[in-house]
Amino acid sequence: MKTKVLIGLAVVLIFTRCKNENKSDQPSDSSYDFSIALGSCNNVNLPNHLWDDIRALSPDVFVWGGDIVYADGGDMTTLELQYQQQNAQEAYQQLKQHTDIIGTWDDHDYGLNDGGVEFEDKQESQQLFLDFLGVASDDQRRTREGVYSSKTYVVKNQKIKVIILDTRYFRSPLTTDPSGEKRYIPNNYGEGTMLGDAQWNWLEEELLEQDIDYNVIISSIQFLSSLHGFESWGTMPHEVDKLLGLLKSSHASNVMLVSGDRHISEFSKLNDTELPYPLIDFTTSGLTHSYAAFEGEENPYRVAEVVADKSFGLLRFDLNSHQVSFSMHTDKIPFKQELLIKYN
Repeated sequence: MKTKVLIGLAVVLIFTRCKNENKSDQPSDSSYDFSIALGSCNNVNLPNHLWDDIRALSPDVFVWGGDIVYADGGDMTTLELQYQQQNAQEAYQQLKQHTDIIGTWDDHDYGLNDGGVEFEDKQESQQLFLDFLGVASDDQRRTREGVYSSKTYVVKNQKIKVIILDTRYFRSPLTTDPSGEKRYIPNNYGEGTMLGDAQWNWLEEELLEQDIDYNVIISSIQFLSSLHGFESWGTMPHEVDKLLGLLKSSHASNVMLVSGDRHISEFSKLNDTELPYPLIDFTTSGLTHSYAAFEGEENPYRVAEVVADKSFGLLRFDLNSHQVSFSMHTDKIPFKQELLIKYN
């Protein structure tokens, strides 16, 4: 399974599905062996109509991609209360009964809008985040700086690793656009860090692990799309190059990225001849509110149309055919966009 040559990766099929209000038309998962639901941008003071849609698909895992709550004023009491409010929601409790729930934070649940290393209350915020996820008291995240982690799922003797990054705790300051046309412009090349030294070293070890068949990297902010001028890995282009270089040097199998933050959902795809697979950045956002007025923005890596409705994402793994389905789902609609990728 773990091969490093370009074999049979030319098959990339894209399907656009129209709205269908009948949930009985939901596609069958009978051909898939494992599924991961994904969501971000969830305001507990707004209705979330998607939990029943997520439960109906019976995912094995649900991954929070950040902005679990919106309490970025730095008040830890408010943050804790909002986490409790989310945990108390009946539909979410029902999901927790049958689905493994893991995830990361972004700025609004971190505690500082667009915040990074400078946030003074990040240690207390980290403990509240871990409390929300039910992380054990002896878990290394309780004493280690940052909420990054990984978890491997074994299905049919194949291993699917979910690598969860923390793009907040260590992230250096960004460069504000002096023209005012965009929020941020790229830092000078080599200036700043997205993950910090400790997390970069950890990530390298994770990607070097042998016998992993699929690596799903969760980044709260977009990796490939950056021309919009909001937060993204593109604000530190040297860090983009560093991650791409690490994917190549580690020979990690079948890496895919999932991001949130943007209040839109889209597929971005990079074809790099030095990688034995197309690199997908699946942006899925948001659960309770979206950029409904979206009229377009430049993204040279975009595949298919942007979905600006409230939505969640789903990854489904067909381990026999080595095919992964990336799909965007909205309320009562089986799926709006689906991308099928054939891996090694």
